[in-house]
Amino acid sequence: MLARLRSFAVVGLEAVPVEIEVDSGQGLPGLTIVGLPDQAVKEARERVRSAIRNSQFQFPDSRITVNLAPADVKKEGGSFDLAIALGVLACSDQLDPAALGGIIAVGELALDGTLRPTPGILPIVMAARTRRSMTILVPSANTSEAAVVKEISVVPVKSLREAVEHLAGTVPVAMASNSSFLLKSRVNRYAVDFADVKGQLVAKRALEIAAAGAHHVLMIGPPGSGKSMLAQRLPTIQPDLTVEEALETTAIHSVMNLLSSRQPLITQRPFRAPHHTSSAVSLIGGGPAPRPGEISLAHHGVLFLDELPEFHRDVLESLRQPLEDGRVSVARAKRAVVFPSRFTLVAAMNPCPCGHLTDSRRRCRCTHAHIQRYLAKISGPLLDRIDLHIDVPAVPFDTLSHRAEGESSVSIKSRVVKARALQRRRLKPHGLFANAQMRHREIQKLCVITDEARTLLKTAMEELSLSARSYDKILKIARTIADLAQADRLSSAGTPVAHPPPGGSRARSHDLIQTEHLAEAIQYRSLDRHLWV
Repeated sequence: MLARLRSFAVVGLEAVPVEIEVDSGQGLPGLTIVGLPDQAVKEARERVRSAIRNSQFQFPDSRITVNLAPADVKKEGGSFDLAIALGVLACSDQLDPAALGGIIAVGELALDGTLRPTPGILPIVMAARTRRSMTILVPSANTSEAAVVKEISVVPVKSLREAVEHLAGTVPVAMASNSSFLLKSRVNRYAVDFADVKGQLVAKRALEIAAAGAHHVLMIGPPGSGKSMLAQRLPTIQPDLTVEEALETTAIHSVMNLLSSRQPLITQRPFRAPHHTSSAVSLIGGGPAPRPGEISLAHHGVLFLDELPEFHRDVLESLRQPLEDGRVSVARAKRAVVFPSRFTLVAAMNPCPCGHLTDSRRRCRCTHAHIQRYLAKISGPLLDRIDLHIDVPAVPFDTLSHRAEGESSVSIKSRVVKARALQRRRLKPHGLFANAQMRHREIQKLCVITDEARTLLKTAMEELSLSARSYDKILKIARTIADLAQADRLSSAGTPVAHPPPGGSRARSHDLIQTEHLAEAIQYRSLDRHLWV
């Protein structure tokens, strides 16, 4: 007898449909699995045999062949256990094969027949919905993660027996209620706040601009000046994740098995801080079976690289494509996998090996050759891809001992959200959402500057020897600064910020980039020319 049902294999971040065919025939008793299974799938033979017997079913005394189609897709992990076990029961007349029609089953079996939580459930359920599948059986521990997807019936089961009883109709299991409201009704609370940061007004202003325009930041300063403290607080002023962004981010963490029962959904922007000894594969992604790296885990969030020059040169250079494209492609012999990686990079470094080159309180012990060798670890092309370069000086004692708190993250975030609203309306026709994404064509059209500002920019380009990429970066940063200023004016005037005047080649006077906006943007590009000479 032949039984058929469906499951999914996760390849990269994509869930590939797999048809599971189970045939029972004559021959020596045994269970054979074909269809390019890895070792974990082959070991399903023992898990399925024990789970069936410990669930008070009979394991058939016949030759059973399990085919996982298509045969050219490698099958990995234990997520096929439940489907294989149901197929075995169906082909041995312990379950009606007709009950498996239109059913998707995903889950790893324990030896006693219970179902363990399985990584990659969210992309599987999302893929099942797009293929118009109606019902999917998932481990009960993955209920909240799976039920966030609408328009598909999610059946949470705790064990193989419960799954069989549900399919047989003897003890139906209630469908999981949709949990997408968790994303819409969330209240993000952070353990850190910008009010904790003493001084560093210039750095905080730069991070506000970075959050408003999704710009990358490089902080340069002596040890103990607060670079890590500032970076950790950037997510607290970024706009909340949209439902689509939250689903994309959660899917990546689901594949990497980083979700827990207490946090089945990612509702806050991720903050990833890999160590400087990280390899290119761990940072970018890859491996024999390509897996997402740290830059993908930071998707829609912040990637913090502390001690930037201490990272291996090849690791840093591998960031160049993701910083430009917002995705990374990992090519292998049989297929290429694309991982999303639209993150905000915050890098921090010392100005010299000892760290005290710009510290007025301590003397630098490094020679000029040592400093140049240290700075040369950061290539020019990588620097050009980082929008904001800021100096983070040591904080004096009087500022540290002052009891007054700085501006809170809530206050800063309100300005960022208003500036993003202006950008969304302006950039929506171009398929973009933030100023940092603008290409040269959009920059020419949307970053209109006054004649005085054009003269200032020409002078800066000549005296600072800035590159063409720096020219675009300055205009994008100036556009964000102008948006922050305009959002403040619209808000204080009581005008709805959701309907600003559209930008364009014929921009109105209050939508132009003014000289003061451009002057502030230029200072965020001049620090690298002071050090990298």
